[in-house]
Amino acid sequence: MRGLVISNSVIEPQLLSRIQNRARDWSVSVEEKFETDTSVIVFGRRDRNPVVLKVVKQTGDEWLSGEILEEFDGNGVVRVYEHVPGAVLMERLQPGNSLVEMALNGRDEEATSILTVIIQRMATRTSSVSPDELPKSCPTVHDWAKGFERYITSGDAQIPIDLVEAGQRTFLDLCASQREPRLLHGDLQHYNVLFDSDRGWLAIDPKGVIGELEYEIGAVLRDPVERPDLFLSASAIERRVNQFTSKLHLNRERVLSWAFAQAVLSAICEIEDGFAVDASNSSLRLAQMIRPMLGL
Repeated sequence: MRGLVISNSVIEPQLLSRIQNRARDWSVSVEEKFETDTSVIVFGRRDRNPVVLKVVKQTGDEWLSGEILEEFDGNGVVRVYEHVPGAVLMERLQPGNSLVEMALNGRDEEATSILTVIIQRMATRTSSVSPDELPKSCPTVHDWAKGFERYITSGDAQIPIDLVEAGQRTFLDLCASQREPRLLHGDLQHYNVLFDSDRGWLAIDPKGVIGELEYEIGAVLRDPVERPDLFLSASAIERRVNQFTSKLHLNRERVLSWAFAQAVLSAICEIEDGFAVDASNSSLRLAQMIRPMLGL
């Protein structure tokens, strides 16, 4: 079988077969396709309704996104119609523009308010679900803490070791003292929030992790990644954190502490993904901005 060319790339025969099988089994009439680094996205229709079929290339953070989305039951997130490991069929959000455009165009305060509403809607749903009832495959924030130890034992020196150790201590202390852990999106940031003309702003592409609500804010504070000048100042950090803590009734120190530790861990993940990291890295710069706020 020959590969299928999509957006100047060639889909491997095995992946192409998975896409074709999902489209057939879920009665999707294909209209348009494009490929990302981690998945193939298919726009089409089922029973005349616009849908999105997402097929993930290999096991990883997105492999069970359909299962995770289903747990939120459409509360603050895109609706799921079908899912199996590695593939999910969802409603199509139209026009589907991301929240990053608002943040980049001088409306970051408004974008932050929208994010608080989405978090609140998701949290209202998951507050009634015990972590014991969630998929056993769903990681906890403590599982993600292993990234610090992997980095320390790797011998890599791109990140100052004192910063890594401070991040690890903070992360583990927070894990041990969590209150009311629940299912979280795990990667809630501006690119993962899209607008639909009927349902408003909704989240997509969850990683899915079990932790307290304060954890959810960390990714937001590191975005939009292409404009670090918008979030790398004490005033921007304070404003954003104040919006989240006041509207969601969160503990300010824990929000900042999670954000600090996650920023360090984010840089570690970049290195594990093969990218070079130095002092100009926006995640490390954010960690260095927050560190004195916490007296670390």
